[in-house]
Amino acid sequence: MHKLKPAMLSAATTLILTAIIFSITLKNDSTGRFESLSSLLGSTPSTSVQRSPLNADITYDRQNVITKTVARVSPAVVGINVTEMRQYRDVFSQDPIWRQFFGDRVYNQQVKMLGSGTIISPDGYIVTNDHVAGNATEAIVTMTDGTQHDAKVIGTDRTSDICLLKIDAKNLPYIRLGDSDNIIIGEWVIALGNPFGLFDINDKPSVTVGVVSANGMNLGTVDNRYYVNMLQTDAAINNGNSGGPLVNALGELIGINTLIYTAQGSSGNIGVSFAIPVNKIERVVSELKSKGKVERDFWTGLKILTITEQIQKAYNLSASRGVIITEITKNSPAQKSDLQVGDIIIGLNSWRINDENTLGGIIQEFRTGDTVDIKILRDKKTIIKKMKLEKMK
Repeated sequence: MHKLKPAMLSAATTLILTAIIFSITLKNDSTGRFESLSSLLGSTPSTSVQRSPLNADITYDRQNVITKTVARVSPAVVGINVTEMRQYRDVFSQDPIWRQFFGDRVYNQQVKMLGSGTIISPDGYIVTNDHVAGNATEAIVTMTDGTQHDAKVIGTDRTSDICLLKIDAKNLPYIRLGDSDNIIIGEWVIALGNPFGLFDINDKPSVTVGVVSANGMNLGTVDNRYYVNMLQTDAAINNGNSGGPLVNALGELIGINTLIYTAQGSSGNIGVSFAIPVNKIERVVSELKSKGKVERDFWTGLKILTITEQIQKAYNLSASRGVIITEITKNSPAQKSDLQVGDIIIGLNSWRINDENTLGGIIQEFRTGDTVDIKILRDKKTIIKKMKLEKMK
């Protein structure tokens, strides 16, 4: 069994590395015994190493596009320490019978969390995940020079899992925004961040390298957050990496690291990780800057049902993908678009609709006043209807 898990870390499970000791042994060719590296070096007349011209060339070649990009973008990666207030009910309040006698007892508790962030402008705007800092009562940002800043939540959007922070600073290093529509499958990417709270040890982000494995991944919902059109990478992303940048070889931000795909019994990386694409981030950040929130106050008037095996047989469909319209509200955008009960929605603009979750997530990509193309099956014919997303009355 696998599950999607936000790449965020609780401070209670932070891995603190206090010492790392390597024991290296080498085989002695004359005796066949294994001896420590230090003893072998100690028997050498001189420990100084004279690098040959070949070694000098190799040393120079070590400075490749990856290492240069890491050096350039690392100062714009931050660690984020967040304090949240969460409400908990005791065991008696959770049971309806006991609640009659003891009442609904709710307690507030401080919870400390760790995550990552990406500076996107020299005047201190930082993008991270909503699940990292969206509910923060306090957020402290740590820079790579060791300085710390109190961060203000400018706005957050739970639906897209994007949060915008601001610190009071100027002339900061930042990462330029790239274009996630111009991504090449298989191109090198670099993930940076604060896995397991390691940033707190030396004020530097950890770096992993991989490729873009896929794009346009529609993953459904996790805690009422819709993960649509995600980037997939095999660059290792672990707990605490949430909000950190995924950059291309040019040092451009192409996404923020958000989710990891875990196997049963494991909480670590298995080579399947996901990032929110930068083009979505750019749009949401613009709205959070101007309004402090993303407005999705439109409606459709549709009631739908995922295509089941029974529905597939009844309608003689070639595949069990899509949703069937079961009800349409009078005078709704759906009715005005000439949609009908029994129509099967199989696409929305360029997206394919697989089920209710897919449609629910994709529709959140639009805003009030947008007009969308709805691809339907009706009487075994494919038809496209246009629907304007009107403001909810």
